[in-house]
Amino acid sequence: MQRFSIKGWSLMAAGLTLSLQAQTLTNKPGSEYAFTEVYNLEETSIKDQCRTGTCWSYSTLSMVESELIRTGKGSHDLSEMYIARCAYIEKAITHVRMGGKHQFDEGGEFHDIPYIIEKYGIVPEEVYSGLKHGNTRHNHAEMVSALGAFVQAIAERPSGSLSEDWVLAVQRVVDAYLGDVPSEFTYQGKAYTPQSFAASLGLNMQDYVAITSFTHHPYYRPFAIEVVDNWSMQTAYNVPLQTLIDASKEALKKGYSIAWATDVSEKGFSYRDGLAIVPTHDSLVQKMGNDPKHFNSAGAERISNAFQQPMPEKNIDAAMRQSAFDRQETTDDHGMHITGMVSEASSGDYFVVKNSWGEANACGGYLYASEAFFAYKTICIMVHKDALSKALQRELGL
Repeated sequence: MQRFSIKGWSLMAAGLTLSLQAQTLTNKPGSEYAFTEVYNLEETSIKDQCRTGTCWSYSTLSMVESELIRTGKGSHDLSEMYIARCAYIEKAITHVRMGGKHQFDEGGEFHDIPYIIEKYGIVPEEVYSGLKHGNTRHNHAEMVSALGAFVQAIAERPSGSLSEDWVLAVQRVVDAYLGDVPSEFTYQGKAYTPQSFAASLGLNMQDYVAITSFTHHPYYRPFAIEVVDNWSMQTAYNVPLQTLIDASKEALKKGYSIAWATDVSEKGFSYRDGLAIVPTHDSLVQKMGNDPKHFNSAGAERISNAFQQPMPEKNIDAAMRQSAFDRQETTDDHGMHITGMVSEASSGDYFVVKNSWGEANACGGYLYASEAFFAYKTICIMVHKDALSKALQRELGL
């Protein structure tokens, strides 16, 4: 998506004084939304997770790639499927340790990426794509179904105790589908292992923190968010809602992008329309016909004004947010990458969101999420700790 372009310029006689006018941005052709850029951080190209539940890997690695640009390491395309491959093995180990009564599926959380990189390293996309036999589209359905049955059978200990080889067997199943992991590889003229390549990137994965906001746990303390994809049960710092919003804006202002976990099953979320909003009434975003759960089908039609022109949104507070989570109306559906912020004259601030569903919508794979939607439907964010204010770092004991 072209989020900034020069619409016009002129040279004044007394020196080289440029008069620049930024092009107004919008969510789709014909829309009355008129956005002006506030923050626009550098990021790598849009990717497509295809038919996999690996958004957590795509969104977090997209943030890591932006971090590499920010820290002067250049632009790199890291392998999302290498992370997913290693995570499947770790999920299997956890599932078996929990007697087969723990989550084993495609999903994950942002904090899984630092954990995997520290234990397994990382490789570039060109070294490990996770695709075989000339395929160009990811589809993990068969692999996950087979793995799930296999791991569950192991967890039930059919021999009375576990063998020493079952983890190796899981690895071989995963690698049969995704490809063998190279122990060494050459990238940009240098030889690496996954661990040495991770070290060469110069990022301390312990510097990245998850932050959330719910009232059923004390503020300014960490807790494990109770969502099924949090298989590793790692924690996020809990802060008041306005603190979460302010910290996210402060991060963008300081040049740090954000990994964002949210709920995309809402009627106000439309990838096709390039918007995530919370209109005052659902009738403003009514669907028409057979529209899938996430309202993202290319053929889905809507009778809606709110995706065409700004309309009042709900005033979100901590009680509304908590109630939606407790009723499981807010669920941990999707992870994306926040790369900037824009302002709309009549409806306020919106976060610029990089998705991992290809470039099919009018925004070239991006969308705009209103502050109200962010406040209402954020599960958590992940960001570098230095993006937080010094006061908040002290409050969290960072």
